[in-house]
Amino acid sequence: MNSAPHLQPQRVPTLTEVVQLPHLVPVQGADAEGLLTLPALIDAPAPIDEAALCQRVLLDVQRQVDLMLEYRLREALAPMLGRLAETLVREARDELALTLRDVVARAVNQEVARHRPL
Repeated sequence: MNSAPHLQPQRVPTLTEVVQLPHLVPVQGADAEGLLTLPALIDAPAPIDEAALCQRVLLDVQRQVDLMLEYRLREALAPMLGRLAETLVREARDELALTLRDVVARAVNQEVARHRPL
């Protein structure tokens, strides 16, 4: 069996009670005989590296903004690009039709001119 003393809390909070715990850091030490003692808890607030925190937050926000911007741009540009492509195709067909009529009219005029008696 375990001969270590069982530590009992002085007071046990109820389930509805809010318990505030200080920031505790476990530290292990040795007693006079060189045996490891139970971890002692000391009050040591962790230092905050504000520059690193700002950098992490900035990168996270930038990634979210990039994704949202790409999504919104695709959502906004898709119908506009579709209309633009339709207009471009229609104008190209109209221009091609005019050019084709002009080429056919010239060919017909040349053929008629060749068959006319001098």
